Amino acid sequence: MNVTNALYPPKEQFEEFFATGDDEPYVMVNLLKFRDKAVYEDDPSIDITGREAYEIYGEAVSRLVEAGGGRIVYNGDVTGLILGEVEEMWDVVALAEYPSKAAFMEMMMSPEWAAIERHRTAGLKGQLNIRTVVRPS
Repeated sequence: MNVTNALYPPKEQFEEFFATGDDEPYVMVNLLKFRDKAVYEDDPSIDITGREAYEIYGEAVSRLVEAGGGRIVYNGDVTGLILGEVEEMWDVVALAEYPSKAAFMEMMMSPEWAAIERHRTAGLKGQLNIRTVVRPS
């Protein structure tokens, strides 16, 4: 299994994600890996860690998720691995529940998200986003 963290999905992957007809509530699993030092392309004088930069984004995006009808379900530090193997561990696991892909897209296209996205990019070395839906019983 090849695991590749990324900051943005390739165009094809993005289009495939939103092209499917289903639009039910889902939980996005976010596996986050931070940079040691944040990289602000627009202001290299900013001297904070990647985690600190992402926390600025995280606080603001939580409000956007909630405004769109979603919620942050869980946010925790990764402290160990008991099963399996990865080359480099993630730093944080966060679960965000969204009412629909449409709500997620609306949030991502909002001017509010555009205003905070720079902190995400500055702080993250990469991440995985995994969409999950509740299985019928």
